[in-house]
Amino acid sequence: MFTGLVKEVSKILEIRNTSSGKQLYVQSSSLLNEIEIDDSVAINGACQTVVRKNENGFFVDAVKATLEKSSLGSLRMGDIVNLELAMRVGDRLGGHIVQGHVNGMGEIRQIKNNGESYILSFSLPEELLKYVVLEGSITLDGVSLTVSDIDKDSNMTQVSIIPHTWKNTRFNFINIGDKLNVEVDILAKYVESLFHKGGKTSQNVEKTKKSVITEQWLKSKGY
Repeated sequence: MFTGLVKEVSKILEIRNTSSGKQLYVQSSSLLNEIEIDDSVAINGACQTVVRKNENGFFVDAVKATLEKSSLGSLRMGDIVNLELAMRVGDRLGGHIVQGHVNGMGEIRQIKNNGESYILSFSLPEELLKYVVLEGSITLDGVSLTVSDIDKDSNMTQVSIIPHTWKNTRFNFINIGDKLNVEVDILAKYVESLFHKGGKTSQNVEKTKKSVITEQWLKSKGY
């Protein structure tokens, strides 16, 4: 479990192919003393497990499913990444509830300097756009952000980024056309699940299945 508040901007020191995917060697300085073997670390928003560490950084094994679904599969040596350690019980939830489960990727379409802040416009796959709401939360490359605009006709979404976040994350290095790891708000998925009888979320559930949330049901719950 994470909060979407990046704690260190680092880089990839080495990438090795393995039988199950790739092993990433990630540089770390400010967080390294807190990192132990088996700890969870979000790398650009993708939760990974530390399998080894040394005086310069730590190693994670990214499996093929992760490489295919996230931008970790296209990382190269020297690439800049966002890092966040898993939250502790009792920590402030400064961003929002982030699982570190990348749902898909968006593509940067426009970067606009708005005074000292920035407006970032990006496209999303249609299957993810349905979970995005105006002024709701979204995670981009592990950064908790608030949706400032949506255009569902063009599958475009927009967020505003304050100067501090821009300077202290890998957003300072992004370009138009780059891919972003996207995690939608888990609360939206729970709401969707409630709308399917029995809580079924399988892709085989018929789109026409009636919701159990009816006027009568709401009245029975005191609404």
